[in-house]
Amino acid sequence: MTGMLRLGSCPDSWGVWYADDPRQTPWKRFLDELTLAGYRNVELGPYGYLPTDPARLADELAARGLTCAGGTVGGVGGPHKDFPEVLAETRRVAGLTAALGAENVIFVPVPGYRDDATGGYLEASELAYGQWRSLCANADTLGRMLAEEYGLRLRFHPHADYQVENQEQVERFLDGTDPRFVSLCLDVGHLAYRGADVLGLIRAYAQRVGYVHLKQMDPDLAARAGAEDLAFGQAVAMGVSVTAPAGVPEIAPVVRALAELDRDLYVVVEQDMYPVDFDIPLPIARRTFAYLTSTGEFV
Repeated sequence: MTGMLRLGSCPDSWGVWYADDPRQTPWKRFLDELTLAGYRNVELGPYGYLPTDPARLADELAARGLTCAGGTVGGVGGPHKDFPEVLAETRRVAGLTAALGAENVIFVPVPGYRDDATGGYLEASELAYGQWRSLCANADTLGRMLAEEYGLRLRFHPHADYQVENQEQVERFLDGTDPRFVSLCLDVGHLAYRGADVLGLIRAYAQRVGYVHLKQMDPDLAARAGAEDLAFGQAVAMGVSVTAPAGVPEIAPVVRALAELDRDLYVVVEQDMYPVDFDIPLPIARRTFAYLTSTGEFV
């Protein structure tokens, strides 16, 4: 096999969900600690958390021997609504991502249908037929724009508490979008949280897996969140996102299945822990890096 799995991490694993929040790890500390943990590839996270001047950010990454794995779009909701805002934000992220020499734009459809803090419902948890049509058409438009104008690839991220979160919805989304322009950021933790067959999706939609977020969930806390009708953010605050290999899905079979695709893929560790004490992420990142590199599948 000639394909390579490139291991990376991201601001989320340091408790970062927003561009600016005093409860989050300062960005220079994040980059320094990510490097100390052993990682050499970094996803940018919320636009504005790291410097947005391409030259300055390129210098900061180069000084630490880091490569940009991809840029991240979030904070504008899903592409089934408010599309002009979605398009504008995606262009901002695309410009920075392309300037850094990366090719992946990870679209995270948050906020979703629930408020992370209160658990309140912001909209229906299921899309109507017309909204599904808009979602798929707009995703195709985003993917085509990124490819034709920036030379980038759209990686759509199914997400708990967004209307593409479970097995059936992910399959419907993939079947309804153009494989030339839309592929997945396969977040194995979010999919496991909603009971999806992660290995089955990798095998059935092998050519649509373009990027991976590697995380695990505590199955007991996930079940409790479902039983108590908690929002995903509330489950994260309880500690549902755990350090590998302590949760689900089982990491080793997932990594083997990804390696068997025999393609170059970024596999980015993303352990949700917002908010978190600043001294907690680095030891976790070191343990996670050591565990994953011990599999022998990563470069």
